[in-house]
Amino acid sequence: QLQAFGGGLVQAGDSLRLTCAVLGRTWRTVGMAWFRQAPGKERTFVAGISWNGHNTNYADSVKGRVTISRDNAKNQMYLQMSSLDPEDTAVYYCAAGGSSYDTAPSKYGYWGQGTQVTVSS
Repeated sequence: QLQAFGGGLVQAGDSLRLTCAVLGRTWRTVGMAWFRQAPGKERTFVAGISWNGHNTNYADSVKGRVTISRDNAKNQMYLQMSSLDPEDTAVYYCAAGGSSYDTAPSKYGYWGQGTQVTVSS
């Protein structure tokens, strides 16, 4: 079970850190990722990370503003976001089971419930 939290209402230009906690099972040997889904739009890839954290991958839309990381000892994954823009408003989901380079939601078999991020202008 994956549980994402840390979302909220922020202003444009602010920073925010999302956390994905893994409950009841260890995901230390699988890749994980963050996706987001804006109202009326498809779920899209944001960032991915390999099982050991050595490989990361970012969507072009967030590259340079977002950092994905994980702490396997704590069974947690993070998404540090900065210079947030209203276009970043979405429900953010954490996922597990793919590799860091898998950008399709279908590659990930396990999903958290999502956390809302709203960026006001």
